[in-house]
Amino acid sequence: MRPEKCVVVLDGELPLGLLANTAAILGVTLGKELPKVVGPGVRDRSGREHLGIIEFPVPVLRSTPEGIRALRERLYEPGFQELTAVDFSDVAQSCKTYDEFMERMGEVPEGDLRYFGLAVCGARKQVDRLTGSLPLLR
Repeated sequence: MRPEKCVVVLDGELPLGLLANTAAILGVTLGKELPKVVGPGVRDRSGREHLGIIEFPVPVLRSTPEGIRALRERLYEPGFQELTAVDFSDVAQSCKTYDEFMERMGEVPEGDLRYFGLAVCGARKQVDRLTGSLPLLR
């Protein structure tokens, strides 16, 4: 069993397209922040190359906006501060450019954000303690 674990927690009330978009954005950012968890490229029997993917499963879990906010808050508690966390919110989703995102985020208090999703990666024991009671997204 690997010592690290990543999970994605999504607002299960979101429409399918927004769920997929949120998961994709969280995954891209995790890949940037944690390139060591992505394996090398592989070749199939025909000799065609396929880029590397993450080396271990990433469960996609279901929560509510309030539940995701509570998880986000717990990340500031002792024992969780070493985890890597990526969030995606309504403000981020509504912006057309990254400059607009940076500007708008600077104007919005954290308490006003509605989180669509959160990805957490780090020590398995900490990730399980934080998210272990959440159901799979189905």
